Amino acid sequence: MFRSTAKVLSALLVAIVTLALGSCSTESGGSGTSVAGARTATVADPDPRPITTEPSPTLPTTVRSFDGVDVTVTDVSRIVVADRSGTLAQTVFSLGLGANVVGRSTAIFPAGEHLPNVTPGGHGLNTEAILALNPTVVLTDTSIGPLAVQQQLRDTGVPVVFVDPERSLDTVADGIESVAAALGVPEAGEALVHRTNEEIAAAQSAVPAEHPEFTVAFLYLRGSAIKMLGGPGSGADALIEALGGRDAGTVAGLESQFMPITSEAMIASAPDTILIMTHSLESVGGPQGLAELPGVAQTPAGKNGSIVDMDDAVLLSFGPETGEVLAALVEAFYPTDAA
Repeated sequence: MFRSTAKVLSALLVAIVTLALGSCSTESGGSGTSVAGARTATVADPDPRPITTEPSPTLPTTVRSFDGVDVTVTDVSRIVVADRSGTLAQTVFSLGLGANVVGRSTAIFPAGEHLPNVTPGGHGLNTEAILALNPTVVLTDTSIGPLAVQQQLRDTGVPVVFVDPERSLDTVADGIESVAAALGVPEAGEALVHRTNEEIAAAQSAVPAEHPEFTVAFLYLRGSAIKMLGGPGSGADALIEALGGRDAGTVAGLESQFMPITSEAMIASAPDTILIMTHSLESVGGPQGLAELPGVAQTPAGKNGSIVDMDDAVLLSFGPETGEVLAALVEAFYPTDAA
């Protein structure tokens, strides 16, 4: 009897020690294991890396704008870029034409912060402000507007080229090629696509071959005014899947890209980790404020404080720096010092 009891106690002791050692760096989540605590995913250099320092545009060039209009571009010396994610500015700079940009939208990297912001209110364009920059071409998409402004610019004779507003891993190459074609540098575009694809593949290969299946919730927040949980098509779901995880919004059964955060949705999705833009996290008062949102404290991520934030201008841009973004996220989700 004593021998049997000793065996039981020994087994319990081993189990307790194992759990204690595991909790030093990770905690068990809803569907996998995640690193506890908040951390920031950062790229080594937030500024775009030009694929060439001497671009040679072949002009004029005529391209089919995403809205179905054929647009002829004869001069790329004064470029205005306007989209919500900042992808167009990132792409133009990466093609080596950053010195030609005279106006940009809100989402921007340090090298472009000095440029006039044509969307000072966030997502609204102003015809007069853009015309004052004497643009020779405007690159934009339907994520920003009002669309009447882009049409007014066309009516004055300014070439306005719309690109596909969808941002995902599947659209990275097409987006680069569209911008390169509009600016008359298709060869630079091809080289940039090649480099970007190689970097994306390298980042994905860095995901550990054997890793726990974890669930990640992408939250989009702007203080108390906007509190959204990402779902299928948000863009973040593609990043999460590329990292080897599962998108919490999809797990919870969301049928739209975003929906207001509710306790029921958060608890049902049971995320092991929360992915969030840096400014979103700051807008609610950091990790402590995030934990006070509906249902967050009841999730595995809320219980172990597992949060990964990343700069707004890069996280969902899906431009030429996508490989670097993925690499930074891989490092944040699978830190080598968490073992």
